[in-house]
Amino acid sequence: MPKLKTNKSAAKRFKKTASGSYKHRSSFRSHILTKKSSKRKARLAPMGKVSKRDQKLVKRMLGEI
Repeated sequence: MPKLKTNKSAAKRFKKTASGSYKHRSSFRSHILTKKSSKRKARLAPMGKVSKRDQKLVKRMLGEI
């Protein structure tokens, strides 16, 4: 069976944690920040976790299955 190719856009967006789950950065945080409130920007700042339902899809995109 041939090797799986890594989806390069997914590789840039998701990082694997030490426990084996995945984390990602929130969207809507890169531009047009002037009209967003400080509270809203603060909520978007931390890294989010990938839900358990999506972990299998992320794993496949990263070529780990």
